Amino acid sequence: MTAHEPPALPLRFGYGTNGLADLRLDDALGLLADLGYNGVGLTLDHMHLDPLAPDLAARTRYVARRLDELGLGVTVETGARYVLDPRRKHGPSLLDPDPDDRARRVDLLVRAVQVAAELGAHAVHCFSGTVPDHTDEDTAWKRLTEAFGPVLDAASAAGVPLAVEPEPGHLLATLADFHHLRRALGDPEPLGLTLDIGHCQCLEPLAPADCVRQAAPWLRHVQIEDMRRGAHEHLPFGDGEIDFPPVLAALAATGYRGLTVVELPRHSHAGPRFAAHSLPYLHRAARLAAERTTGTSTTPSHGDPSATPEGSSTP
Repeated sequence: MTAHEPPALPLRFGYGTNGLADLRLDDALGLLADLGYNGVGLTLDHMHLDPLAPDLAARTRYVARRLDELGLGVTVETGARYVLDPRRKHGPSLLDPDPDDRARRVDLLVRAVQVAAELGAHAVHCFSGTVPDHTDEDTAWKRLTEAFGPVLDAASAAGVPLAVEPEPGHLLATLADFHHLRRALGDPEPLGLTLDIGHCQCLEPLAPADCVRQAAPWLRHVQIEDMRRGAHEHLPFGDGEIDFPPVLAALAATGYRGLTVVELPRHSHAGPRFAAHSLPYLHRAARLAAERTTGTSTTPSHGDPSATPEGSSTP
């Protein structure tokens, strides 16, 4: 750092393996290390540390060694589309009418906690699922709170935070819904929050930077991508409406030191290219955030991650 450069923000960036689905896990981890990422959001799926295949413990130990060799941190994510059911996206969920189906999702989350403990992950990500047909919301919330019991017990025993994600279209869709669940469960210590920055832009009433500040006490995992107001479509950086420097400045100010993971699951067809593009973009945004914080004056050049008002809530 020269005398004129602002201090770097204490942020650690990762990339999600659900955006590298066409790569073997070993190749994906090597790519991310070579690109300079600090870590990986590891989605347990049939092609990436399959949680239902034999010898999970041995395979997990191998991945733990590989992560250590590459110097990569990790969050365990559980958003694989068809890992439990080849015909139902994200099914079964914690809200399914069939208690045996709900138990299958609970078992997956407990396995994810065990994998996370072996890997030294900083959190396990999860979500509620959509409300099934012919199910009222009160019943859905009751199923969700009951299903979380054994998962929270496992997380507490393993010392791994559980980070539930508000997901557009799901029962638990907003920060307000997260707080509803937290209160219903009695504010258990292992229960934390996954904050997806794009989802904040999509549907939260507050700007993304304000969402970060509001979520700070419960923040355990962060996902990041670009997005437009009212459209739940994960976009590469620069293709949406978010002004990222204020978001990253707010994130750094909270004291969050986990991974901030790029979430581009529909871009696996060109995953290596998007991974290579995303990290320099985030580094530029972080430099701009630091410059604004310290009062250093820098005029962004064309294509830099800045231009819209703070947090951007453009309709």
